[in-house]
Amino acid sequence: MEISVPHYIPPPPNYRRTVGFGIVVLLHVIVIYLVQSGLGKMMVDKMRGPMEAQLVEEIKADKEEPPPPPPKFQAPPPVYVAMPEIAITEAPTTTTITTTAKPTPVEAPPPQKDVVILPRQNPRNPIKGADEIYPTMSRRLGEEGSVILQLTVDESGRVIKADVKESSGFERLDDAASKEAVRSWKFLPGTINGKPSPMTYPFKVTFKIPK
Repeated sequence: MEISVPHYIPPPPNYRRTVGFGIVVLLHVIVIYLVQSGLGKMMVDKMRGPMEAQLVEEIKADKEEPPPPPPKFQAPPPVYVAMPEIAITEAPTTTTITTTAKPTPVEAPPPQKDVVILPRQNPRNPIKGADEIYPTMSRRLGEEGSVILQLTVDESGRVIKADVKESSGFERLDDAASKEAVRSWKFLPGTINGKPSPMTYPFKVTFKIPK
């Protein structure tokens, strides 16, 4: 009796699976070739193009547009006004002259001078004339002339000094006049603003022999 041992019989090959695997390998080879040649990059760019464009549009839409620049200011054209015609007729002209008088400066009054009154003869004590004091020797010799004395009269009216200002030409006549003035002459004192004050003034004495 023969006993048959079963042998392993491999399943029939799956042709569809083999073909599919081959197609996948072929596609991978094609893709690798396209990437290396740059065609793949172009295709990728074309595929990503709409997406990038959409993103850019959205970003632009989100941004606010800047306001438009203000319009340039233009000055309005000048208004032309026609000059009116004016008829001028001559009329008698009246000239008005206004004179402005300049104020006259007021001059300050001059300083008031002192009122001076010279000594005068005292009627109560009259001064002796030249004929009364004529020196005897001068009469005999016929000496004549006029002497001018510079008298100093104090506030009481008395002569305190008598100097010969102009001589008569004869010393006896000059001495007689000056000595008599200091010895006995008495005047009304001179005054300054009404107040008696000592002062000097000239006094003339004439010696003449009566004929």
